[in-house]
Amino acid sequence: MSRLSEQQCEACRWDAPHVTEQELTTFHRDIPEWKIAERDGIRQLERVFTFRNFRQALAFTNRVGEIAEEAGHHPALLTEWGKVTVTWWSHEMKGLHKNDFILAARTDDVATIPL
Repeated sequence: MSRLSEQQCEACRWDAPHVTEQELTTFHRDIPEWKIAERDGIRQLERVFTFRNFRQALAFTNRVGEIAEEAGHHPALLTEWGKVTVTWWSHEMKGLHKNDFILAARTDDVATIPL
């Protein structure tokens, strides 16, 4: 479990500060498998998780959904046969906030639990 995943999410509004370049580098060390993607000028965290079949991919999707509901912060989830693409970003502020890194780390933790 990464220490980032143990941190608490903060309330995030549209005018919350985006992570700085230094924070991005620091936080990314805890979640090295995640890539920084940019779509329509909006930075996002994205990772593809692979599974043996659709049933496992769907079970993982539901676990990620549970942590998202607990935090009140929701990723884009693409569930396919044998894989799930998870994308975190702060929709209202149109970019990356510390919460996105925390939840990406929690997603990694969920991926280590046997399905």
